[in-house]
This record gives sequence, C-alpha cells and structure tokens, in this order.
Amino acid sequence: QVHLEESGGGSVQAGGSLKLSCEVSRYINCGMGWFRQAPGKERELVSSISVDAIITYADSVKGRFTISRDNAKNTLYLQMNSLKTDDAAVYYCSACIYYSGGRPQATIWGQGTQVTVSS
Repeated sequence: QVHLEESGGGSVQAGGSLKLSCEVSRYINCGMGWFRQAPGKERELVSSISVDAIITYADSVKGRFTISRDNAKNTLYLQMNSLKTDDAAVYYCSACIYYSGGRPQATIWGQGTQVTVSS
C-alpha cells in the first residue's frame, strides 16, 4: 500500500512563499498532484504532473506555483510564491489522478497540510 505524507504547510503573510513536500512510501507509476480545499469551497486540483512530466496548473495559480517531482527521492513538491489570502486551504498530495464526471479525483491521498495566508 502506498502512503503519502505532506509537510511544509504553515502560516505566511500575503506575498510570501511556502514549499510543500509530499513523501511517497514507494515509487508509483502514475500521475501525482496537489489538491486544495478551503472552508465552504469545493476541492480543486491546483496542479498535477504526469509520469511523462506533463504539468497542469489551475488558472488561479499559474505563474506563482511550481510543481516538481523527484523520482529518485520519491517526493513531490509544490513551490508556492506570491501567496494570496485566497490560497489559504488544506493542501492534499494525491496520486493516480483520474477524471470522473469531468472532475479530477485521485486514488491515493495524503492527510493534508494547512496553509494559512494572512493579509
């Protein structure tokens, strides 16, 4: 069974940066990504990276967030710059992303890490 463990969340002022990490218990040959969910809002796919290194970003984070994957370390990263208060949410590492009814889903989830952005 594959386990995902996030780290790197925390509190930051608007305009600041955070880097999230997701350690994977073993290599998995499928796409990975980061979702987030803020209180009262639906979960959204922030960014994904496929096995072939094809990367997607939500429009709201393009130019500010960077996803990367180090297969040698079995670790997924999300560098978040120029953070906005709207970026505050619980961020979830995910693996084996698929689409169901047009909505992104994942087979494997981490426990989530809180990102708080103050104005």
